[in-house]
Amino acid sequence: MSALTVRHLNPVQWLLLPALACAVASVLFAAPARLFGLRLPEPVFPVAVAFAWAAIRPSVLPPFVLLVLGLFLDLLWGGPLGLWPICLLAAYAPVLFVQRSVAQLEFIGLAASYALVSALALGAGWGLASLRAGIAVTLVGVAWQYLATVLLFPVAFLLIQRYEGADVRFR
Repeated sequence: MSALTVRHLNPVQWLLLPALACAVASVLFAAPARLFGLRLPEPVFPVAVAFAWAAIRPSVLPPFVLLVLGLFLDLLWGGPLGLWPICLLAAYAPVLFVQRSVAQLEFIGLAASYALVSALALGAGWGLASLRAGIAVTLVGVAWQYLATVLLFPVAFLLIQRYEGADVRFR
């Protein structure tokens, strides 16, 4: 008979440390460095943790952390305040509503779900930026940012795997 081990979710470990890692990674990728004459891509790192946090378990803390991360991105990238918090919550909310279904998905299903959630978040950003500018913002930059963000799926997957069985009350 195997013993059931339950890892308790410590908010510092599953919320604060990934949020700080996202902030540091965002600053590093926002640096004006060039590689082969091209700027570094600017993936939206917090989309990965927004997806993972919603898939791990429902909680009241992640939306507040996403709000802070979004405001940080607004200040870092010089966007209007409130744009990225809305985009990150647009990534978090749908996964939270179907959390039980997402929790049962394997790698490919999670990857497809993550790609869809990333499209929702960046689509919301594109729509809001276009409304603010009064014209349709170019989709080329958004497409590159989407591709860079989708490539972050392994980060979300590892976070989900690490804390998947931490609190069995929500399974």
